[in-house]
Amino acid sequence: MSETTHDSAVAMSAPPASDEGLSPAQRAQKYGLAQSGARPSLPDYVRQLWQRRHFISAFASAKLTAQYSQAKLGQVWQVATPLLNALVYYLIFGLLIGTRKGVPDFVPFLVTGVFIFTFTQSSVMAGTRAISGNLGLVRALHFPRACLPVSFCLMQLQQLLFSMGVLVLILLGFGQMPTWSWLLVFPALTLQFVFNTGLAMVMARLGSKTPDLAQLMPFIMRTWMYASGVMFSIDLILKGKHVPHFVEVLLNGNPAAVYIDLMRFALIDSFTHKQLPPHVWAFAGGWALLMGVVGFVYFWKAEERYGRG
Repeated sequence: MSETTHDSAVAMSAPPASDEGLSPAQRAQKYGLAQSGARPSLPDYVRQLWQRRHFISAFASAKLTAQYSQAKLGQVWQVATPLLNALVYYLIFGLLIGTRKGVPDFVPFLVTGVFIFTFTQSSVMAGTRAISGNLGLVRALHFPRACLPVSFCLMQLQQLLFSMGVLVLILLGFGQMPTWSWLLVFPALTLQFVFNTGLAMVMARLGSKTPDLAQLMPFIMRTWMYASGVMFSIDLILKGKHVPHFVEVLLNGNPAAVYIDLMRFALIDSFTHKQLPPHVWAFAGGWALLMGVVGFVYFWKAEERYGRG
């Protein structure tokens, strides 16, 4: 190689003199370079999420269809699973332990509790695996990662709505006729969906870095279920027992118990406003707003880290 050619090659490989002393960030800014997969601002993130609303809906529907594709009974299991759970709880808690005593319309009471708690339980469990269980999709495509936990929660909502038809038949079979209060189901489910989605986003971020969390969650959810009055009346259990007042407040203010109480109040004639905790709608709205906002912001904060490492 001639000396002239060698000097030209060195000159071409050397950075321009004007770039000397610039930090990598300053150099990137000078040439209009941006970090790949950088976290957008919160308003931009919300806008991107809204632009992909059709993807979220289609992804949720596809996941719901595929969930039972290998089972011979197919989507019948969407209804059969919570019904079988309700039957087991009725045999153990209602008959053997006797929690049905003092609870009018115990079967509608129990089935409503099981269906509504299952909605939250399934959303949280699916949210925990939303990122860690879809790493191939996360690493292959660029999209707001919040699409995944939102899709899984929407999938659980679709499954619940499908199951509500059976719940209505059970209510009618046990003498619960439709009234205007049944319309309260819609705001109650809307608030619960927002709460579930926020909580699923929290669990999605935690689960993305700690896959073992998915193994621990069934035990946590089972404990939460027992504290939410799914199989028994919290008021009757606490009656005559000298428990600290803050324990009573925690049990009645428990978000899962709040949404279950609202659905029972809407659907069951014998479950009256006297059995609702004070300011129950304020609790329901507050939990939805708090968890929805906190969960969304918490998930967005780690947007650029999902699928890496």
